[in-house]
Amino acid sequence: MLDIFVGRQPIFNRRLNVVGYELLFRKFGASEANVVDGDLATSQVILNTFMEIGLDRLVGDGLAFINLTRRFLIEESRLPAMPGRVVLEVLEDIEVDEALVKALRRLSRQGYQIALDDVVHPEDVSPLLEIADIVKVDLLAVDRDCLEEYVATLRAYNVRLLAEKVETYEDIELCQDLGFGYFQGFFLSRPKVVSGRRMPASRLTIVRMLAELQNPYIEFGELEEIVRQDVSLSYKLLRLINSAFFSLPTKITTIRQALTLLGIEQVQAWLSLLLLSKVDDKPSALITTAMTRAKMCELLATASNEPAPETDFIVGLFSVLDALLDLPMEEIVATLPLSNEVTAALLKSQGHLGAALNCVRAYERGDWDAVSYSLLTPEDIRDAYLESLDWTAQAGVLLEGT
Repeated sequence: MLDIFVGRQPIFNRRLNVVGYELLFRKFGASEANVVDGDLATSQVILNTFMEIGLDRLVGDGLAFINLTRRFLIEESRLPAMPGRVVLEVLEDIEVDEALVKALRRLSRQGYQIALDDVVHPEDVSPLLEIADIVKVDLLAVDRDCLEEYVATLRAYNVRLLAEKVETYEDIELCQDLGFGYFQGFFLSRPKVVSGRRMPASRLTIVRMLAELQNPYIEFGELEEIVRQDVSLSYKLLRLINSAFFSLPTKITTIRQALTLLGIEQVQAWLSLLLLSKVDDKPSALITTAMTRAKMCELLATASNEPAPETDFIVGLFSVLDALLDLPMEEIVATLPLSNEVTAALLKSQGHLGAALNCVRAYERGDWDAVSYSLLTPEDIRDAYLESLDWTAQAGVLLEGT
């Protein structure tokens, strides 16, 4: 099963907290249209999730949304015995007949949640709407002028609505007004920007400190002084470094000791992460995404023997700055003293830094045709992704405790 890969796309509630992930497993290099045996592909999804990788590792405490073929829905013994954790997605091309309706009723009684994918004509699946818990609405497939009427039709059934392929924050606002409870898409990378809006003072402070930290010519003493001026940041950094995560042989009591043992680049990276975690009114999943991207970029660079993997870490970490700060990436980058290579990666996905970030983003959304980096094998990239998930889980616990 070394050629099986996993992507996970987060699903958010109305408060933009993650409630689960749609798991996207495919053979490396093949798109969904190239799957010859749907039953085999589905079995690999289930085996890798529950036997090889582990459900908790992939979705934490959230729900796992899994697309299933007709056979897996009809033949009960093929499903994982974890009904409270799994949402069974019924694809739009599955034939609706008495056998399917009977199977879904049985699965619903057992505790599985049922989601209908890409419902465009509710009348075609009305028997399933009587059973379903969630209806996924593809915003790109439904005429916006008809969306309100479409939702009114679905409201006749006891279902929750999930908007998928959300492209903008305006999409979220529209769907929230219409009563959608869940959202899925890449809107977090394109946040809402209000014309003329002033950046809150707290975020302005963070940007200024990031600018100071990212100065490529910063010296040892200057970085020490920046940290020492912020008592809270100094405390958090020392607490973090003295945790079991680093397992250092001696206790670190000063910023100078931390710089000496870890080096300027690593301290800069951790300080940037601590600063970004202080941004309020943003879903925690955004910081999780930033951390996972940062670590995976770093691991890809390390595996490819790139000279400065810590720079790849910063590129991955900063790739969500527009969503965190509610500003276009161009404006943010203009305020930071970043190298030309980092700027090109963040704005245009150029260079080896941009290639690593593109690989990570493609892996996140399950676009396996685009998942490649340098001379790394599919197995190398998969391992980097899984290791970044583990690292993020451990580091995330530390950040919450600082």
